[in-house]
Amino acid sequence: MDFQLSDDQRALRSGMRDLLGAAFDRDGLRAAVERGGGVDRGLWRELGAAGFFALRLPEESGGVGLGLPEAVLLFEEAGRALLPGPLVATHLAAGLVKGAAEGEAVVTASQGGGLPVADLRGADAVLVAGGVLTGEELAAFVAGARPVRSMDPLTPLHRAEGLVAAAEAYPGALRGDGALLTAAEQLGSAARTTEMAVQHARTREQFGSLIGSFQAVKHLCADMLARTEPARGAVYAAAVTGDPVEIAAAKLLADDAAVRNARDCLQIHGGMGFTWEADVHLHLKRAWIRAARWLSAAEAEEILAAGLGAVRPLYGGSAALG
Repeated sequence: MDFQLSDDQRALRSGMRDLLGAAFDRDGLRAAVERGGGVDRGLWRELGAAGFFALRLPEESGGVGLGLPEAVLLFEEAGRALLPGPLVATHLAAGLVKGAAEGEAVVTASQGGGLPVADLRGADAVLVAGGVLTGEELAAFVAGARPVRSMDPLTPLHRAEGLVAAAEAYPGALRGDGALLTAAEQLGSAARTTEMAVQHARTREQFGSLIGSFQAVKHLCADMLARTEPARGAVYAAAVTGDPVEIAAAKLLADDAAVRNARDCLQIHGGMGFTWEADVHLHLKRAWIRAARWLSAAEAEEILAAGLGAVRPLYGGSAALG
């Protein structure tokens, strides 16, 4: 099977990178941090106009008519840029919630299991296990939620109480797609922190030499790449097959790459990496948040274990006992 991107897919990815570079550059990122995260409605509508949310809707329904492999490419770029907001939930809600496909509505998701709800304030709808909350049901749900401190300054969180909050995570294919798109965001973050580390190692001097010439730094950068590329292969393959087991494996690999790469990137930056002015900590904090969403490591491991089938002894008969 050939996983090389087609010319159209490369153009799609390049176009999204250019859009985000113009509409959400580093100044935009820092402005979002200062205001405490949340959704920029203007940027949301711009994403909608670019087809970000309606990408997988059929053309006859006003969508772009593409598939999960193309959606993965867009979410990878969003992860690179640390684009805030409930991107995955709004994308999944296109065709279910009025205005979601066009970027006129902001949709978040309550995933149950005691997890806080991200970007609840200002959301127009909430995906829950039983369907979609809007109108008076949404207002009651929001009124019963309380803000909790988020480790990621770009992801405001609320703890929701009651029956809806205790429900199981959104079931079926929608949950699998959500996990894979989140994995794509993690992949984009892992790739970006690798680039940041290499760039810093090529320009930072210590003891009269570029730190990239030190073997320990070389090994860290090589390890970052060695985590990113297998995760990329797993995410791209799962987007083609849609297999739940492959999605679980992709989420595990992408989560690991995003978190560990951000840590290594921070280490390569040294004392500067710990400062508020550096962007490295933002990638690490977002990676921690994403790792718990849509499909946690424990849940992914259970899916992988179940996919192995019944465990059979390697040897049979009394000879195995010696």
